[in-house]
Amino acid sequence: MRRLLIRPGGIGDCILSFPALEFLKADYTEVWVPGDVAPLVRFADRVCSIASTGLDLLGLPETDPPGALLDRLRSFDSIVSWYGANREEFRSLVRELGLPFRFLPALPPAGERMHAADFFLREAGGKGTAVPRIECPSAARCDFAVIHPFSGGARKNWPIAKFRELAGRLSCPVQWCAGPEEVLDSAVRMDSLWDLACWLAATQVYIGNDSGITHLAAAVGTPAVAIFGPSDAAIWGPRGERVHIVSGRLEDIRVDQVLGAILHCVADGG
Repeated sequence: MRRLLIRPGGIGDCILSFPALEFLKADYTEVWVPGDVAPLVRFADRVCSIASTGLDLLGLPETDPPGALLDRLRSFDSIVSWYGANREEFRSLVRELGLPFRFLPALPPAGERMHAADFFLREAGGKGTAVPRIECPSAARCDFAVIHPFSGGARKNWPIAKFRELAGRLSCPVQWCAGPEEVLDSAVRMDSLWDLACWLAATQVYIGNDSGITHLAAAVGTPAVAIFGPSDAAIWGPRGERVHIVSGRLEDIRVDQVLGAILHCVADGG
């Protein structure tokens, strides 16, 4: 069985889908994901960025489907796709072309109270509690904390002044982490999410907002504290034995609350 799995979306959404993707593994498994996520997929026989495949050209008005892409898609016995799940014109086209697509919802429906990782696994045919795992090479744990004070939207960010106060009250050194477009002096920045994952796996504790990087820290097994405001942590919270979530109105969350969660988190991390 040759199976193709196509999962678009943000870093966090993709990581929460990893248990479902791994459940769907076949004799040969190819995975197409966003380019920045591709280095994190370690369980497939081949991984490609969606942009590199030409899939975005399939279904464009007045554009013939690329022959090489169709040949490639037809080489699979099964294609499970979150891509195009909400685009009727795309679903109609692949049916007309006779391609073996099965579509899964890219997001839990409104009113669904199941955790997103469990929902994705259930829709793929699996059962139970889904905990994303990314295995990184073993390394001695460092004595510093990592703080990533950003997310995909400002409304999900705990005030930077509170992060700075928190950093000043920690008993260990702090390394600040930021993405390419995030403005923060002296922050650690890495071009590859795999390199970032391996770095986070060796840190003493991670503190961050509701973000893809927080999901990454949880998935590599780092003791992690996630600060949640407008998003429902029961659905979108990071999963892991060493994860503690502090939730509420962001302006009301106190530094002492986060410090308490860090103490519990580090103790759980052993």
